[in-house]
Amino acid sequence: MTPARDDLPILVAGGGIGGVAAALALGRNGHRVHVLEQSDGFGEVGAGIQIAPNAFRMFKALGVTGAINDVAVLPDHLVMMDALDGSEVTRVPLNDDVFREHFAFPYAVIYRPDLHQVLMDACEALPDVKLSTGVDVTGHEDHGSHIRVSTVSGNTIDGAALIGADGLWSVVRKQIVDDGPPRVSGHIAYRAVLPTPEVPDANRINDVVLWAGPKTHLVHYPLHRGDIFNLVSVFHSDRYEEGWDVFGDVAELRERFAGQHHGVLGMLDKIDAWRMWVLCDREPVRDWSRGRVTLLGDAAHPMLQYLAQGACLAMEDAVCLASCIEAHADYPAAFADYQSKRYLRTARVQLTARLYGDIYHAADATADLRKLMLSGRSAEQAYQGMKWLYDGVDENGVQQL
Repeated sequence: MTPARDDLPILVAGGGIGGVAAALALGRNGHRVHVLEQSDGFGEVGAGIQIAPNAFRMFKALGVTGAINDVAVLPDHLVMMDALDGSEVTRVPLNDDVFREHFAFPYAVIYRPDLHQVLMDACEALPDVKLSTGVDVTGHEDHGSHIRVSTVSGNTIDGAALIGADGLWSVVRKQIVDDGPPRVSGHIAYRAVLPTPEVPDANRINDVVLWAGPKTHLVHYPLHRGDIFNLVSVFHSDRYEEGWDVFGDVAELRERFAGQHHGVLGMLDKIDAWRMWVLCDREPVRDWSRGRVTLLGDAAHPMLQYLAQGACLAMEDAVCLASCIEAHADYPAAFADYQSKRYLRTARVQLTARLYGDIYHAADATADLRKLMLSGRSAEQAYQGMKWLYDGVDENGVQQL
């Protein structure tokens, strides 16, 4: 019982990972889709991204598993180190036989542009998916029978429905939820990539390593078939600049990490130019749809990065949304069903990510308690703690609570 395939396409505002995944999911079901990207070209800002088993379940639904496997790296462990004394806090094996007994899909890391390109290539192979750049959406009107989108150029575009995949500062969300600006966490993230030969020998390992310090952490892992290493350093700061792609203050970065273990400082010293962004999220909401308009990914449920689930959940949204559209005779009913199937899971991840930020950045007695609780965990206990997240959706992106 899919909605009639009108002469008008489904419009997707935003051509990032979530928006392109939605276009792919809908296009595979035979819908006409028009993606509206405000930038002059399609692409992803950033370097590395972690892809957990729940995302691989979505890759299977989207038909891109083979292409993802060609560009992903499968790490051997998730490791947390104490950034002050260099001791190991916990180590969780990945992608071995025991891990596969618990999770049907692997855990990978991938260069963000590679992931985006895989989804783009799959969209471009579909005859009814149109990808447009330089289209900056400023608002929309729901006329009951169709949606009319306005753009900064003064043009209008008509569609059968509208999916707002336009990120943290979503213009589409403002008309639906209107909950003001995002919540600023007070955490700053710096990102960089380093050619693998320049990585210190002790750090040149096939693991996702997190160095946890007081109000700081550093993450590093190999990317792009092992040719480069992704580095993300996070610290607490009152500095605030809107945007995702501004140069960071290297002096401030080094000041925040001063006195930490050489395993941390040796990595930071290799980088003299970092990109910086301010970490923000929003309070969870249960209603992010209205009529023929709905939201997806960061536009619906932006979260801090501490669970590495932002892109994963956006792809879950895309698959779930496409499934709901197939199950209903009209878009408003499909969109209401979609958000009802997603909002509890996404809210849980939003709130849990905040908690993990506190755990990563613990100091003094709290850091000692963290080590006591985590160092004694078996792999089995770690996997049980991950199960709600990594096995928490079915093949249609529907939450399994």
